Amino acid sequence: MARSSAYPLFLISSILFISHIYASQVEAKPPVVKGLSYSFYSKTCPKLESIVRKHLKKVFKDDNGQAPALLRIFFHDCFVQGCDGSLLLDGSPSERDQPANGGIRTEALQTIDDIRAIIHKECGRIVSCADITVLAARDSVFLTGGPDYAVPLGRRDGLSFSTSGTSDLPKPFNTTGVTLDAFAAKNFDVTDVVALSGAHTFGRAHCGTFFNRLSPLDPNMDKTLAKQLQSTCPDANSGNTVNLDIRTPTVFDNKYYLDLMNRQGVFTSDQDLLNDKRTKGLVNAFALNQTLFFEKFVDATIKLSQLDVLTGNQGEIRGKCNVVNARKSLLTSVVEEVVQLVDQF
Repeated sequence: MARSSAYPLFLISSILFISHIYASQVEAKPPVVKGLSYSFYSKTCPKLESIVRKHLKKVFKDDNGQAPALLRIFFHDCFVQGCDGSLLLDGSPSERDQPANGGIRTEALQTIDDIRAIIHKECGRIVSCADITVLAARDSVFLTGGPDYAVPLGRRDGLSFSTSGTSDLPKPFNTTGVTLDAFAAKNFDVTDVVALSGAHTFGRAHCGTFFNRLSPLDPNMDKTLAKQLQSTCPDANSGNTVNLDIRTPTVFDNKYYLDLMNRQGVFTSDQDLLNDKRTKGLVNAFALNQTLFFEKFVDATIKLSQLDVLTGNQGEIRGKCNVVNARKSLLTSVVEEVVQLVDQF
């Protein structure tokens, strides 16, 4: 009897929480950073977005694992020193060689540069690798079942990368308090954090990123899931991977939050969202209302896509995404900048 009466109470409280979110967080969409625009390439490269989407449809048909990989590249690029394509750059060592970027797929990096080549052939070298990364992440969400949404464009590519900045990236073994602090430093609120965590509704994780929950066994983990993970990951150094979402591992939906409600989250940082009073209500709300999750995910992603962007005369438009352009004379650079500005009007 106690079990049957508890569910309606949970449902009622969750519905009230959803209503509270709608009532208390009615606000304008994230503002557009100066220098970016939703119509930035409307005249200079009108086919840009259709080129990206068409190419990714072909890629995902053969390798749907690139969708979460592209979204991860976007997040890890933007969170370190802004959305400037720094993660794409080669180096000795490079930004992506750092432990926090372990598992970045070379195939996904190549896909970004392949799209860059198609776009530059169609429109000339006017679209940055940073913008292409943002568009690829957006279409990775949409083409796997998630929301479709517009993103402001006009970013320039950075001239350097950061190896030390990767320490700022949220870690899979962090508790909710540590995760919230990491995001707060970038001006993200609690709703943003829980919504962005929903990116783990697809993709896979290496054993070492969650083995801390298997040895010793985390009492907050569903025992059936624990047995499956222990079977796949006999030790932290195993090269095996597991799905982050056990229900719909290749679909972008809200099932990740149902996983958490059933103690089936893989990372500490995921499952602990249900244990913290600041985030538990949002987990329940997003589990019950996919539309709400999509709305908040889009808002948080647009904010993320505008972190510390380079615009105008800053940075450059790379000819290849993995290397900075050869330096030119000051006169040549000024002439190119003037031509690009004229083309936009």
